[in-house]
Amino acid sequence: LTAALSGTVGLGNIAGVAVAISLGGPGATFWMIIAGLLGMSSKFVECTLGVKYRDVGEDGTVYGGPMYYLSKGLKEMKAGTLGKILAGIFAVMCVGGSLGGGNMFQANQAAAQFNSMLGITHPSAGAIFGLILAVLVALVIIGGIKRIGSVTEKVVPFMVVLYVLAAIIVLIMHAGDIPGAFGQIFSGAFSPEGMKGGLVGVLIVGFQRAAFSNEAGVGSAAIAHSAVKTNFAASEGLVALLEPFIDTVIVCTMTALVIIITNGDGSIMEYGVKSPDGVVATSAAFGSVLSFFPYILTIAVVLFAFSTMLSWSYYGLQSWMFLFGKNKAADISYKIMFCLFIIVGAAISLGPVIDFSDAMIFAMAIPNIIGCFILFPKVREELNKYLAAIRANK
Repeated sequence: LTAALSGTVGLGNIAGVAVAISLGGPGATFWMIIAGLLGMSSKFVECTLGVKYRDVGEDGTVYGGPMYYLSKGLKEMKAGTLGKILAGIFAVMCVGGSLGGGNMFQANQAAAQFNSMLGITHPSAGAIFGLILAVLVALVIIGGIKRIGSVTEKVVPFMVVLYVLAAIIVLIMHAGDIPGAFGQIFSGAFSPEGMKGGLVGVLIVGFQRAAFSNEAGVGSAAIAHSAVKTNFAASEGLVALLEPFIDTVIVCTMTALVIIITNGDGSIMEYGVKSPDGVVATSAAFGSVLSFFPYILTIAVVLFAFSTMLSWSYYGLQSWMFLFGKNKAADISYKIMFCLFIIVGAAISLGPVIDFSDAMIFAMAIPNIIGCFILFPKVREELNKYLAAIRANK
């Protein structure tokens, strides 16, 4: 759960929420919450399938995720050819997603916040920051999933508590403004006058940023959950459905409330105009109440980015090995490529990075959701098996 949460609770919660609100106004928050609640169901399905159809190597290494349940599961359903095609498409897009949303976006926004806090404007500052971050990531990912788990289980609780605590302090200090903020969220969700794209536009922005943040339906978290030690696939699916709730319904909503409350005078952002640097807008929102918080947020942002990169490097590697074989050459080549993309992401502007990341995550979701619908009867079997075991123990 901590390894997967490190991939979901991250800069999508900080920068992504700011981008959503700047584009769709406060109403986008409502649709993010709805997407988070619906995402609990899709996360349960994909993570249950991930455990059920995983491969275990001779050395005990676990290989799992959509590429395995799509190829093996659909073969069981007499659709083997479709399964191979969907698995191949997913694996290719997952490699792209790991380099985009799981890498370049994280490096880009961490560099933006770090340089903004220190007032650094030199063109090469992003590349230098990216180089340092790439070295730190390289030191960890050589150790594999167990090393990733040991790092994230320490980092994730700390960074989530740090960020949520600051949001709670801001909301307590502005408790009287919270009802008005929720009023803006609900009214904007159904009557977004002046917002780009109207109702459908706000709905799409909300769902898009929620999917980017919690990855429900994307299939990536199933890769991490496949490595769990359990006798019942559905037990891990039930653990996994906590992720969209923690990530989107709680953390993203708190971020949104802070931004909406502090943006009463329009000093943080103009609704309907895309925020050029989401993380800087969120930092300004917190900083308007807690003057010292941008420094704390910078630490949290770097930790969020670092832990998200660790998890996504594992997701991308699993897909890379599915495509090119489970060998040392594939392992090293992917890790070198991943670290190089950290430097690229930190050095270029947010626009192309977020567009590429959105495209890859959308492309991952298509084969995954098709497979999940077809394999839903298998998930029902696993859930009934697990519930029967619980009743028997009673």
